[in-house]
Amino acid sequence: MGDRLLEGAHAGQFPGLAQSVHGAPLAYLDNAATTHMPQAVLDAMQAYETANRANIHRGVHTLSQRSTEAFDRARDTLKRFVGAGDAHELVFTSGTTEALNLVAHGLSDSGIGPAVLQPGDEIVTTALEHHANLVPWQAAARRSGAKLHVLRPDSQGQLHVDDLARLLGPRTRVFAVTACANATGERPPFETLLSLAAEAGALTVLDAAQAVSHEVPALSQLECDFMAFSGHKMYGPMGTGALVGRRAALERLAPLRLGGDMVEWVNEQDATFAELPARLEGGTPNVGGAVGMAAAADWIDSIGREAIDSHVRALRAHAVSLLSALKGLRVLSPGADHSAIVSFVAEDAHPHDLGTLLDRRGIAVRTGHHCAQPLLECLGIGPTTRASFAIYNTHEEVERLADAVAHALEVLR
Repeated sequence: MGDRLLEGAHAGQFPGLAQSVHGAPLAYLDNAATTHMPQAVLDAMQAYETANRANIHRGVHTLSQRSTEAFDRARDTLKRFVGAGDAHELVFTSGTTEALNLVAHGLSDSGIGPAVLQPGDEIVTTALEHHANLVPWQAAARRSGAKLHVLRPDSQGQLHVDDLARLLGPRTRVFAVTACANATGERPPFETLLSLAAEAGALTVLDAAQAVSHEVPALSQLECDFMAFSGHKMYGPMGTGALVGRRAALERLAPLRLGGDMVEWVNEQDATFAELPARLEGGTPNVGGAVGMAAAADWIDSIGREAIDSHVRALRAHAVSLLSALKGLRVLSPGADHSAIVSFVAEDAHPHDLGTLLDRRGIAVRTGHHCAQPLLECLGIGPTTRASFAIYNTHEEVERLADAVAHALEVLR
């Protein structure tokens, strides 16, 4: 069942979890959608907003200078957190979705010059992806005239390197893959997949949203041109995120947002753009959110990434064991032991009904297609129920989950 040294040790740092729902203690198991924030992150954001709040880069007064310094420190902290090197830069975004759209749009937009993607080029993504790493590529293909290929998993939801090798060709320009499928918890061999695509000459994109809270990819060790992640999935604030990647690759992107602070020079008919990262950060940034993301990264490192990873894996294994024993219930990707996500379907029980009955017992889970309809179609199933774990969850909550699912199935059947 794994090491229980962290069992409940940090729950007190999360004020949002100290409540009851329908008369039962809250068991918050919806962390793949959004994690709660520890007090350290709340304090860092409050300190910024009360003492340093001002717009950056646009004032010589003290608060503006403090705000600019806080924003720059947050960028440096997050670059270290994901293992970025001297050849990398980090661009703040509103989250993984905006970051991936920035890449897909930036490679296919021809509004300011020839686009990277041209008619006849090929884009490869996978059927494991969140819609945010599929729909932007559909639009990029339509915009540029490129062709979109989708690497499909086997019947167990696993991707295979040999299948990717067959899709890659001389016109492959982009390969985009997730570090963890948010609908099933499957962890593809993304390191090998990225390397193979890079060898074929493709730009490589990693959606690290589901990995960054516990299995943080070391960017400098990956054949990865662009990596996207979100603050709200790593104990940070909502509406924050980042695109981090090789400067040479980022410089190939046409800006998604045109306007304030991303220009170098403007006249009535033309403009030139600022250097990275400002060129891709048009408009007033969420400075408080950046400060919160950086505080979340520091908090994760204060606990220890390996400790968090070990804890959530043990919770996931416990949940798989208990749920798999229930009659008529199928756990997806049961062997995905690097994950913090367990997703399941039950005979004669709709996920929304399951989720509602679980909520009556104070257990928060996610139900539906999880913005991953192509994957569930590949697996031949419809919507699912998903529980996902974080540092503050406990084995007792896993047992509550299994008992509540068993009771709900009795009621619904």
